[in-house]
Amino acid sequence: MTAEASGEAPAATRCGFVALIGAPNVGKSTLVNALVGAKVTIVSRKVQTTRALIRGIVIENNAQIILVDTPGIFLPKRRLDRAMVSTAWSGAHDADLVCVLLDAKTGIDEEAEAILAKAASVNHDKILVINKVDLVQREKLLALAQAANERMKFVRTFMIAAISGDGVDDIRTTLAEMVPPGPYLYPEDQMSDAPMRQLAAEITREKIYQKLHQELPYQSTVETDKWEERKDKSVRIEQTIFVERESQRKIVLGKGGATIKSIGADSRKELMQILDVPVHLFLFVKVRENWGDDPDRYREMGLEFPRE
Repeated sequence: MTAEASGEAPAATRCGFVALIGAPNVGKSTLVNALVGAKVTIVSRKVQTTRALIRGIVIENNAQIILVDTPGIFLPKRRLDRAMVSTAWSGAHDADLVCVLLDAKTGIDEEAEAILAKAASVNHDKILVINKVDLVQREKLLALAQAANERMKFVRTFMIAAISGDGVDDIRTTLAEMVPPGPYLYPEDQMSDAPMRQLAAEITREKIYQKLHQELPYQSTVETDKWEERKDKSVRIEQTIFVERESQRKIVLGKGGATIKSIGADSRKELMQILDVPVHLFLFVKVRENWGDDPDRYREMGLEFPRE
């Protein structure tokens, strides 16, 4: 018997967008994945790995929380940098709530100071999330929380360790209570609005960073060219890794193709876990000079191309 048939009113739903903003490597992607309970965005030790507004989707009680994992905010130097910073702030302004993340160990450095100053102009309720608290003494944490709250009005302050999940449940519960009333915008079993082709490309890009975070600059991108679901339920995926110079292509390939094989094996393993079917992954490496100045590449990554 439905709630309507029994005379009971159905539980009202809530739904809203929550933007996570902060400096590179503060732990936004890790927090998104912890809140969702599954991998929807890449995590890397290399800064500025998130480029587009990949959303994680969480159901908590009667609320749907749509998490906007913005690129890390930093001082932009190149066109790609400017596109990423612009995307991050547009995500903050368009959301219903904003979570400002600070690294407990780094504290309020120059980058965090600039983010706090600009975030004050965002006209939404703001929540302070101090991450990596397991690395810092309690007295320093309290001083950091006080200093941040003196710079801007936060409605709530949370201290968490996203990598272990400590404190994450409290944030999830609070966000569910704070998002505005309204119907769900996505199916209840959907965890992200990023197409699987895009997520697959992001996963391979993460593996490149893990293997080559010192040797290869982050000016590399991955595109999923083909996605074929076969009769035996397996999936054949073809991807191209684009770099800017021939010397970078040789680094990605490695001696006798060893590096590209290792990247492909790691990516295929994770894709199989996500898709729960056999995966046949084929990687190609091509040089595309000055791809950072190509508007089509920005559209592929979900970024707006800066004209200047």
